[in-house]
Amino acid sequence: MGLSMRRRDLCGFALLSVVPPLGAQGLSSPMPGVQPAHPLNGIPQGQGAGIHSPLSPFKPLPERLDVVPWSVLTNIEKRIVNRRVQPVFPQRLVALHQNLVRVQGFMMPLEPGQTQRRFLLTSVPLTCSFCTPGGAESMVEVIARDPVKYTTNALVMQGRLHVLTQDPTGLFYRMSDAMPVR
Repeated sequence: MGLSMRRRDLCGFALLSVVPPLGAQGLSSPMPGVQPAHPLNGIPQGQGAGIHSPLSPFKPLPERLDVVPWSVLTNIEKRIVNRRVQPVFPQRLVALHQNLVRVQGFMMPLEPGQTQRRFLLTSVPLTCSFCTPGGAESMVEVIARDPVKYTTNALVMQGRLHVLTQDPTGLFYRMSDAMPVR
């Protein structure tokens, strides 16, 4: 079935890694010729855009030309500085800092409720409420202008993108003053 137990976390819960099944889609919005950077060897971390399982009840993200694709957001390098993982962004991403952009993804609420003002937008849908769908490069923290109704469907958010190099929460991207667009 593709699941294998790797280790146990501090609470004793089994952490599983998923071997992508045949037919799994890697990036939800691939861009020709762009491949994600390789992870740092020996450092436990989430990485990449995540895998959209063909068994998922949620449809993969449709290709759109009006959004920053996840293949661009996840194409970064990482290095260790003072025992912390820091992203190294290519100039193409640095140029997006403070610009108005659109990103499509799946809502990952950070608090209970039917509407959300602050949530994560992820490259693939959640399959477990305790697991992140990929690495920090596969998520954008969204701070919405107005509350956004929770949905399991893909959505497109437009806002000012902040490319974060030393965020204390470990995030690489934040979108402020965001609002959903069609």
